[in-house]
Amino acid sequence: MKFAYRFSNLLGAVYRQGNLSFSKDGNAVISPVGNRISVFDLKNNTSETLPISTVKNITCVGLSPDGNIAIVVDEDGAAVLVSLITRAILHHFHFHKPVSSIRFSPDGRKFVVTKENVALMYHAPGKQREFNAFVLDKSYYGPYDETTCIDWTDDSKCFVVGSKDMSTWVFGAERWANLIYYSLGGHKDVIVGCFFEKDSLDLYTVSQDGTLCVWESDTELDGLVLTKKPDKPKPPKEGEEEEEEEEEEDRVEGQEGEVIRGKAEAQKDKGETKNVRFRQMSKHFFNKEGDFNNLTAATYHKQTHILFTGFASGIFHLHELPEFNLIHSLSISDQRIASVSINSSGDWIGFGCSGMGQLLVWEWQSESYVFKQQGHFNNMSSLAYSPDGQYIATGGDDGKVKVWNTNSGLCFVTFTEHTSSITKVTFTSSGFVIVSASLDGTVRAFDLHRYRNFRTFTSPRPAQFSSLAVDVSGELVSAGAQDSFEIFLWSMQTGRLLEVLGGHEGPVSCLCFSPVHSILASVSWDRTVRLWDMLDSWQVKETLPLTSDGLAVTYRPDGQELAVATLNGEVSFWNPQTATQTGSVSGRHDLETGRKETDKITAKQSAKGKSFTSLCYSADGESVLAGGQSKFVCIYNVKEQMLMKKFEISCNLSFDAMEEFLDRRKMTEFGSLALVDEGAGDGEGVNISLPGVRKGDMSSRHFKPEIRVSSLRFSPTGRSWAATTTEGLLVYSLDGSLVFDPYDLDMDVTPASIRKQLRLQEWAPAIVLAFRLNEKALKQEVLEKVPHEQIPVVCSSLPEIYVEKLLGFVAASLEKSGHLQFYMTWAQSLLMLHGQKLKNRSGAILPTLQALQKSIQRHFDNLSKLCDFNMYNIRYAVALSKQRGVKRTAEEEEEEEDEEMSEKMSVASIEEAELML
Repeated sequence: MKFAYRFSNLLGAVYRQGNLSFSKDGNAVISPVGNRISVFDLKNNTSETLPISTVKNITCVGLSPDGNIAIVVDEDGAAVLVSLITRAILHHFHFHKPVSSIRFSPDGRKFVVTKENVALMYHAPGKQREFNAFVLDKSYYGPYDETTCIDWTDDSKCFVVGSKDMSTWVFGAERWANLIYYSLGGHKDVIVGCFFEKDSLDLYTVSQDGTLCVWESDTELDGLVLTKKPDKPKPPKEGEEEEEEEEEEDRVEGQEGEVIRGKAEAQKDKGETKNVRFRQMSKHFFNKEGDFNNLTAATYHKQTHILFTGFASGIFHLHELPEFNLIHSLSISDQRIASVSINSSGDWIGFGCSGMGQLLVWEWQSESYVFKQQGHFNNMSSLAYSPDGQYIATGGDDGKVKVWNTNSGLCFVTFTEHTSSITKVTFTSSGFVIVSASLDGTVRAFDLHRYRNFRTFTSPRPAQFSSLAVDVSGELVSAGAQDSFEIFLWSMQTGRLLEVLGGHEGPVSCLCFSPVHSILASVSWDRTVRLWDMLDSWQVKETLPLTSDGLAVTYRPDGQELAVATLNGEVSFWNPQTATQTGSVSGRHDLETGRKETDKITAKQSAKGKSFTSLCYSADGESVLAGGQSKFVCIYNVKEQMLMKKFEISCNLSFDAMEEFLDRRKMTEFGSLALVDEGAGDGEGVNISLPGVRKGDMSSRHFKPEIRVSSLRFSPTGRSWAATTTEGLLVYSLDGSLVFDPYDLDMDVTPASIRKQLRLQEWAPAIVLAFRLNEKALKQEVLEKVPHEQIPVVCSSLPEIYVEKLLGFVAASLEKSGHLQFYMTWAQSLLMLHGQKLKNRSGAILPTLQALQKSIQRHFDNLSKLCDFNMYNIRYAVALSKQRGVKRTAEEEEEEEDEEMSEKMSVASIEEAELML
């Protein structure tokens, strides 16, 4: 169970490329992030990354109408059929060519895929188990260039395909007698979107130059007539053989399915049916004033008749069709809008900007953001867990510090004060202050209460800080410079520079404070680790000699051991009290670095120069995580000094240095084909006119980022660890599916014997037996059957070894259970009755206590919000009732006065009448 970690979530990136999709209910956005799929729940404000991955970056996602399955296609055309209910891959398929778009029919029975200049219609996978889930029905030819977009009619009878050859093609999904294909022109640029009107064959087409064409059909959907099927063939006679050969020439059948050629003659009965015809009703232009450049994305909501368009300048428009009335216009980014999507109700619009990695959801009626997230623009360089494990702070090469919530997976604050790359981030022991070091020559402290930069530390001479550490008290801040070889010490309270520590003869690569003593460990390229005593005039206490340049150093959580990574690929372990080496691990061969496309030597030879650049102890201190310029993260057992497990953080071949051997199919006498830039322009919708260049910017170049692990951290709760990689921030947590992990198992320990103890109301023996069998469901059943008033008695009679196990189970259950008071009573009783014994082993049970604190804090935050909300509602109701009471009393007084006046008037009238009589 100790190393049963699995991929849990992907943070730090929300969108890369491809099309966005909304779920069936419209409350979740499905976004492709690299070679993974993330689902963002807009109602509950949470994110989830599906435990699936493709071989390369995802380019398009097709969602079924019922929202149960999705077809995910990568850059090479490799597709996977994914169940969004079970989060599992159901089928693999390869289209052998890049796919531009994929779309299910509204009835869910077919789906169309566009690749190159062909539209392929497949039978949609059914609910039964099938040997081949992708069965080709028909192939549609017509366009002369690549196809770009698809749309279906509401009754799934026809579909329309847009192309880069500036034409739009309408095809029949069935063999209609009056509509086999129809080609529409009218544009002078690439077709970006084509949309059918609701319950009609009327069309809207949008091109990249900002032109909208409105097409009207002379036939309704009910007017489509099926081709009459020929009668069963009779035995041929001598005179009929030639006629049959002619009929066979009109039907072209292949192994993959039927092929309908654009040049084929329409099979129709001229006397009975009239061909469907389209005519252009109107033509509109988006960029009349010339303010906008290329139109890059478009979508249409049929129920509300609203067209949504996005441009390369980051502007989007809302138009009402067919009148083309502008409803709304807004600039949401300074980057190209790569994808636009709208939910089923038409209220929320999703935008994806691939240049900045932005994902936005905009409610156009209230003109407000529903969801706004952005990952780091460049690589992430560092991460740090908060002391309770609830938050993760990340620093990137874009100079931003972002804080992520581990429960929701979303970023809730971004600090942009740095002007250059972040090299290190860390939390103070209080958990409310983040300190970051940067190459801009500053170290900044950020307050998580007011979300502001309240301290800025600088050096007397400009220096680029490459390392950072904060002591346990949070008072001392230290940073190492990579150009002056010095370590700077500041006071957190005053912000003043206390001391400059000199002595290293090379750049300081890493700093780390001892968790229990005021000792600072620094490692440098001069092959030494120096221990500085903060209490004794900042003198060097010990100097540890290394066999190679030092790259990373970290303390064990109890402060009794030091781990150092060096340039020769070794991880050495030291006793900081005696300054002696206790062991070492050679991890060069465990890295298994890949061969880059530009490398002239093999991966085995290049691995000799690779090493671990990031180290981290596990929460219990028994193992150490190590990562570097490789796709693997290694876990070593410190005591045994052996490799326990290797995690492959990515299988994405869109990154460089992923494969050990180069693909021989790409090797030619002129070199690798992978290094040849095709020069078709950048494809980003930007036209820069250069002499002799017809399209695009020929100076732009595409490069593959290299896979690497820049930072590793173990959660203080011990239940997860995180790594900043080229792919993003990957979080691995304990695998909940591993249920059978028994402890002190015996023949008598069975579920039946445990339930027998429960029937006899022997609560303590039942708990002991359940924890010996160690099945989660059984432990929960036993624990929740204990009467509330018996909890203190049971806790007092438990053996000491099971107290820690029970406390860990309570901490894990409290995080997700709704029985708050019940589990809080268990935690309180265990801590009150066994507090002194637990205190003696505080180092070992610290992760459990921090997990308990994290669960309690989470419930406290949720309940406090709910209580505040209820309190304000009650106050409002009371104030409203008082106001109504005042109004009622005023009305009653007016009524009484009116009654008195009327009585007086009636008495006066009676007296007048009597006088008259």
